Amino acid sequence: MISKTIVILANSVKHNQHCVAGKCLSSGQWVRPVSTPEGAELTHDQSTYTNLHGHYIVKPKQKIEMVLASSVPLINQPENFLISDQRWVQRYKIDDNELTGFLDNPVNIWGESNSVDYLDITQNRIIIDQSLYLVQVDSLQLYKNKYDKRKAKFIYNSTSYDLPVTDPNFDQKVNEIDDVLGILCISLGEEYQGSCYKLVATIF
Repeated sequence: MISKTIVILANSVKHNQHCVAGKCLSSGQWVRPVSTPEGAELTHDQSTYTNLHGHYIVKPKQKIEMVLASSVPLINQPENFLISDQRWVQRYKIDDNELTGFLDNPVNIWGESNSVDYLDITQNRIIIDQSLYLVQVDSLQLYKNKYDKRKAKFIYNSTSYDLPVTDPNFDQKVNEIDDVLGILCISLGEEYQGSCYKLVATIF
């Protein structure tokens, strides 16, 4: 068993369930708790924590102590950890002004396109050292396309991106865009039809 306290930086939608991720307070490394060694999503119950008042779904910026069963890295998601049956516990939270202390600074977001070829990953032509980034972006626009899909258009390090959004609070963020910090948690998703797509998991 592995005990970690992480700052939650994503609780996004995955197959109508939950994809939770955050950074370990002691090491600064990303942690994605998963329900199977293959990286499956978490149920509603598996995504809850306990405090003095009861059980609640985890939210971004909370500090959550969790006991994990083992590290179960995938070639496209190396920070996966298998959950245990122990309930998570809240250990306070961080403020908005502390988010910058958790930022990543990649040259680009796994290249300049909207996906990564899975074969390139499996044949080591592209090495995924981490499948999660917390980045400060410019010119952020949130919108729905003609298929009513949630999208985020932005610029990072002079490169333009236009990515799907899995943040469950998307509609609220659109209505309160003036309060958005322009910090995004971006995840490299599971393999789908030969590609791993880049997803905006949280909009801060």
